[in-house]
Amino acid sequence: MKHFSLLLLCICLAVGAYAQLSISGTVTSRNGDALTGATVSLKNTNKAILADSDGKFSFSNLKQTDYELVVSFVGYQTHKERIELNESKHFDISLSPQAVITEEVLISGTRARERTPVAKAEVSKEYIHNQNMGQDIPYLLTMTPSYVATSDGGAGVGYTYFRIRGTDLNRVNVTIDGVPVNDAESHGVFFVDIPDLAGSLESMQVQRGVGTSTNGAGAFGASINMQTTKATPKPEAEFRTSMGSFGTFKNSVSASTGLMGKFAFDLRLSKVVSDGFIDRASSDLKSFYASGGYYSDKTIVKLKVFSGWEETYQAWNGVPSVKLNNDEEGMLRYKNDWLFGGSERENQIRYDEMVASDARTYNMYTYDNEVDNYQQDYYQLHLLQEINPFLNFNAAVFLTRGKGYYENYKYDEDFADYKMTAPDGIEQTDLVQRKWLDNYHYGTTFSFNYAQGINDLTVGGAYTQYDGDHYGNVIWAQYMGDNAKDYEWYRGNGLKKDFNIYAKYNVNLTDALSFYGDLQYRYINYEISGIDDDIRDIAQKHKFNFFNPKLGLFYKPNDKHSAYISYSRANREPNRDNYVDADPNGKQPVAETLNDIEAGYEFRSPKLSVGANLYGMFYKDQLVLTGEINDVGAGIMTNVDDSYRVGIELTGSVMLFKKLRWDVAYTYSQNKIKGFTEYVEDWDNGGQVEHNLGKTDLAFSPNHIMNSMLTWTPAERFNISLNSSFVGEQYVDNSASKDRMLDSWFVNNLKVDYSIPVRFVKEMKLHLMVNNIFNTEYESNAWVYSYYTGGERYKRDGYFPQAGIHFYAGIDFRF
Repeated sequence: MKHFSLLLLCICLAVGAYAQLSISGTVTSRNGDALTGATVSLKNTNKAILADSDGKFSFSNLKQTDYELVVSFVGYQTHKERIELNESKHFDISLSPQAVITEEVLISGTRARERTPVAKAEVSKEYIHNQNMGQDIPYLLTMTPSYVATSDGGAGVGYTYFRIRGTDLNRVNVTIDGVPVNDAESHGVFFVDIPDLAGSLESMQVQRGVGTSTNGAGAFGASINMQTTKATPKPEAEFRTSMGSFGTFKNSVSASTGLMGKFAFDLRLSKVVSDGFIDRASSDLKSFYASGGYYSDKTIVKLKVFSGWEETYQAWNGVPSVKLNNDEEGMLRYKNDWLFGGSERENQIRYDEMVASDARTYNMYTYDNEVDNYQQDYYQLHLLQEINPFLNFNAAVFLTRGKGYYENYKYDEDFADYKMTAPDGIEQTDLVQRKWLDNYHYGTTFSFNYAQGINDLTVGGAYTQYDGDHYGNVIWAQYMGDNAKDYEWYRGNGLKKDFNIYAKYNVNLTDALSFYGDLQYRYINYEISGIDDDIRDIAQKHKFNFFNPKLGLFYKPNDKHSAYISYSRANREPNRDNYVDADPNGKQPVAETLNDIEAGYEFRSPKLSVGANLYGMFYKDQLVLTGEINDVGAGIMTNVDDSYRVGIELTGSVMLFKKLRWDVAYTYSQNKIKGFTEYVEDWDNGGQVEHNLGKTDLAFSPNHIMNSMLTWTPAERFNISLNSSFVGEQYVDNSASKDRMLDSWFVNNLKVDYSIPVRFVKEMKLHLMVNNIFNTEYESNAWVYSYYTGGERYKRDGYFPQAGIHFYAGIDFRF
């Protein structure tokens, strides 16, 4: 890191002495009114500012070269002008009213603006499109600061996840066009359910920390706002195909009619298949996206329907560390201690498979249909209405429909555990079970957006309802007896109502200084009924009233420097598992609270930008795994009094040479629980052993994370990039034990793109991606269960190895 810090220092000191040229001007409407807050930028540089209260702007210390000046303002047509700068120039720019209201209004209520004092990163359509070769969205965001991606199957297809600042997807708020995506009960987001969504995205914004108020689950570490494809002025079509290692294939076709008078339509069809790096970790994924819109001068009505279907072979258990380390004695212990599960027969089958398989690709499941099968359908109807040049309104109604199951082969199960009638003289049977989730999530969102002069106000909110059934069927048994076909042994329901309303206000106190205030109220009514898969009655009711204030200052004295400071609070209710798994006779889970303090600074020039963001995230009652179990021996999450994450995020972007650009993000952090007590099961004497460990590290929270991208453009249509990620050591549980730890890793991926001019198409582009070019062996995720027997501490665990060197190649045709 010393070399990295020295390099950044040298870059800062080496900022060239540019000719003292400037571009200045004013931005007005046709009526001569100053357009305060108009965005003025110089394309292909890091220079962008907002016009002041008089509509004035100025760029100073410019180099003698050519620039493209871009001026935009909501409700007006964008002005673009090529400038050959050999002397200082002044421009008076008059913007014409926009022919139609812009679709950015869809996400304006939940997305941070340029002067919003939060840590954020913008991901453009071009970047998403260029990186999209079949891997899921978590693998397209790797240049986000404090970001770590992981994959069950080891190659980025199928079940994939990420963490931001050590926070997992259950605590990251995700919206699509302002509509909440997180499952209302689990709080999770499963991108495998909407494969190749990236093929229909216009942009993404990633806010770190609490961020701004949004719809849906509370943001406890980050929020991701996605905008889907906008209507194009002219017809377009595209066919993309790629293939790669592990039998990976991706094909997609998309088309847009462009604006036909006042109507436009878009369609995309995609299919992705992969065998996976891990044994049998296959994925069969299909999706479509369709939209149709009506566009007038002041109104847009747009219907969007998109859907995804997935069938993935289960690779959820990972590889035991004893297998990775070729520990024969440890593998035998898995059999002798029944760590595989319920019988000697099962143990023998799985023991033999463990010994015989490859250490890095082992998958304990061997049943042919040990799969997860799920379909998720999204229906959204959006209305965007301009009321006057300064005020617009948008609203949406939506329905998200999900249904699917995962299937397991179970050995020597007791009939009594399923409330099944046992045949005479038989108490156990092998069986195949399916656990189903069948849910509806529907509601409405809205926002009013007002911007005039020094004031920018948004008032918005949402009301949603989730109705989800959880049930299980025995679809086959070795001894079915008199039990009905597809015998149902449990059924429960979750009914959740969620209402929130927020107001965001940004006011320019001076030309350089602005104040931001954001107040949100959220009400939740959650009812659980029925029985769980272990035949326990889980009926319960919970209500929450959350107040989430946010405020900050943003300071930008000129086009080069900006700084901000902010305070935000978020509250998060426990999810379904927290409630269902809790010991009914023990301490019950309560809501978590996060107080987030952020302070940032950024410097921008035409060839260099550097930034630093300090953050302190202080939790009250954070839910973590402590090793505690409930009344039937299942692990539970427990509230801990005090925990925190503090760190610094450094970002930089520099043109090292005319055709070589370097983008880098580095995070150093400390992530701690104060006064942590660990619980370990005692197999010999019953109960649990307590270890008072004092201050420990939060699991899956590395102190060091660095993501880097070097981009070389040797010719106009030729691009080569090297994407590198370093992730430091991280603990698998909260005990901070090096016996339960993920080693650090440093992985490099190479991407080559070449565009070929062809007469019969607009563009033909070739892609080659070589991931993990140095064939690094590493594991990016893990889980662990500890126990005592014979006076010794042992563990059952699963680590998730990621693929060594592997390839993807593709070709795109744009028409």
